[in-house]
Amino acid sequence: MSGKLWGIGLGPGDPELVTVKAARLIGEADVVAYHSARHGRSIARSVAAPYLRDGQIEEKLVYPVTTETTDHPGGYQGAIDEFYAAASDRLAAHLEAGRTVALLAAGDPLFYSSYMHMHKRLAERFDAEVVPGITSVSAASAALATPLVERDEVLTVLPGTLPTEELTRRLAGTDAAVVMKLGRTYPAVREALERSGRLDEASYVERASTDRQRVLAASEVADDEVPYFSIAVVPSPSNRAERAVASEEVSGSVAVVGLGPGSHEWTTPEVRRVLAQATDFVGYEPYLDRVAMAPHQRRHASDNRVEAERAAMALDMAKRGARVVVVSSGDPGVFAMAAAVLEVAAEEQWRDVPVRVYPGMTAANAVASRVGAPLGHDYAVISLSDRLKPWEVVSQRLAAAASADLAIAIYNPKSKSRTWQVGAMRDLLLEHRSPDTPVIIGRDVAGPREQVTVVRLADLDPDAVDMRCLLIIGSSMTQVVEHADGTRVFTPRHYPG
Repeated sequence: MSGKLWGIGLGPGDPELVTVKAARLIGEADVVAYHSARHGRSIARSVAAPYLRDGQIEEKLVYPVTTETTDHPGGYQGAIDEFYAAASDRLAAHLEAGRTVALLAAGDPLFYSSYMHMHKRLAERFDAEVVPGITSVSAASAALATPLVERDEVLTVLPGTLPTEELTRRLAGTDAAVVMKLGRTYPAVREALERSGRLDEASYVERASTDRQRVLAASEVADDEVPYFSIAVVPSPSNRAERAVASEEVSGSVAVVGLGPGSHEWTTPEVRRVLAQATDFVGYEPYLDRVAMAPHQRRHASDNRVEAERAAMALDMAKRGARVVVVSSGDPGVFAMAAAVLEVAAEEQWRDVPVRVYPGMTAANAVASRVGAPLGHDYAVISLSDRLKPWEVVSQRLAAAASADLAIAIYNPKSKSRTWQVGAMRDLLLEHRSPDTPVIIGRDVAGPREQVTVVRLADLDPDAVDMRCLLIIGSSMTQVVEHADGTRVFTPRHYPG
């Protein structure tokens, strides 16, 4: 009768963090196996030492290489595959003889562990069971006494061996992250943390849970002092923000962000980080409704027509130490709050308050994408609202853009109190454009009631347009092509003559 293979998770290094079950099975096993580097010392064995008993057979599985430098004809991968095959044969001999084998693994056996390579080679031939262990991720979080994630935040676990560009991209696109397998990779990991804007948030934890544990800011670690058993931790911005709120060193600031149109998926990772770091949110209530707020964050909603007052409120709170985010839909620099905040911030009383604008997907680009590329050549962006400028200026600009043969993105075409402007715009444009000029009507794009239609300029019905719409008027070059997957509209990048 064959023996049984146990994959034993030992936890992060403290022998007292070995589970009761793991300790019992280590003591009961006929054979205790563990990996080690060529120097012969095994961290796994040292953790399990209190639970070993006299008379047990020990199998030390010594790696032939620990870096990718080798003269093996198959290179590093060839050398390591040959080692795993030989090691699994050694363990198989014990199992075939009916012995119980406890293969030790630091952390958890199936989490970046050598055990998994034995498991894949032996589990189909022999009875195999895994005893999970506490991972270094949990131990590092405990060492920092900091939550990693909460609510619907995302934690990404990354190996430091990833290319720097890929590591940078993934760090920039997640709420919280841990980077493992440091050692010689640390210079590249530090570069990725810096390029992704996360270096100041990151902590470094070495040999978590052991008497040699070391915790530092990731930016303070010397590259030549990083062992393999260390980890870089980037807590989620909401948890970092909670620590920062309590710090007197944190100065106030204003961030003006664009959420993009409608869908949470179109909010950039950069904006999500800024939202999570905020103490206060200022904005039009429907836009604030799109932001998931943590318990420590405060909300200050206002009407959409009090932009200057909203900007002054944000700047005043920042002057008193708050990290304020002013929320816009789409892009904050396109008929939104960025200009209003910067105009008020130019006053002497606010000159010392830092203000930064974070871009978002524009409504014009979102609507254009739904039908193709109607804004593929030169185009103008015009608001049809005459609340902040007289209609005479609006009509002059429409006429100028139309006579210049520009495609035109029309913002704010209609509201409850402005009902005649769409018809006036259509009639004015028909003085310069063919009746067949395509018009895209995009309503609530990326929202739950999205509707996109394409009509002729001559057929544009003002009653089909409401305050949730954005219009795109084609140029003389804009083409409409019917395909099996729907109507496509595009403006070529070349122009006659």
